[in-house]
Amino acid sequence: QVQLVESGGGLVQSGGSLRLSCAASTSIFNLSVMGWYRQAPGKQRELVATITSGGSTNYANSVKGRFTISRDNAKRTVALQMNNLEPEDTAVYYCNIRLPSYGTYWGQGTQVTVSS
Repeated sequence: QVQLVESGGGLVQSGGSLRLSCAASTSIFNLSVMGWYRQAPGKQRELVATITSGGSTNYANSVKGRFTISRDNAKRTVALQMNNLEPEDTAVYYCNIRLPSYGTYWGQGTQVTVSS
């Protein structure tokens, strides 16, 4: 059982910024691929960004240049810096961890609302 706890969501105006954080309980965090996903009302959950254990990143085209994912293996956290937010970014954002032997686990999500 891996626990993921997200924080940092909230309400922000268009063009503003938010920083999401996710803390993981697993002792093998350093071996994981971490990711942020989001789900808007009436839409499928989609990938936002991922970061490997070595720091390689991948972003959805819709957030490239605006969002930055990072990780701190010592603190077992992953962050998502979101700049120049748009109303289309409004969604519940979920932290995700993929472990080599154990599979995939999800956080409970944090709401991000961007007003126009």
